[in-house]
Amino acid sequence: MSDQNKELARRSWELLRDPNILEEVYAPDLVWHEPDQDIRGFAEAKKFVGGYLSAFPDLRATVEDVLAEGDKVVTRWTIRGTHQGELKGIAPTGKQVEFKGITIHRVAGGKIVEEWEGYDNLGVMLEIGAVTPGESARA
Repeated sequence: MSDQNKELARRSWELLRDPNILEEVYAPDLVWHEPDQDIRGFAEAKKFVGGYLSAFPDLRATVEDVLAEGDKVVTRWTIRGTHQGELKGIAPTGKQVEFKGITIHRVAGGKIVEEWEGYDNLGVMLEIGAVTPGESARA
């Protein structure tokens, strides 16, 4: 089961290239625990991913490591893209971004039902110039 869960978690990152795989990989009542919000269900997930793909149409994830135990799989990843569209009210800057993170995926019934995301959201905002280092220290 561990190898199947690892493959499922690895496939979940294909969502950035093909949002149509959402329903193949995730359960309908999915919950993503993002650094600044929880995403629940297919509709919210599609909106969330769509927002990032609109802002970074060339967004790509590289899965660096995959570890599994029981019903949990951990992926360590790097995401890269170019800020070409509006992101949370921030006009496109044309800047390249790269950020690293870790996701814990929980699998049940052959689908991912829950994820916990850990990444540097502030670092992305710094990279695209949405905030400056001085602003982030005061925030």
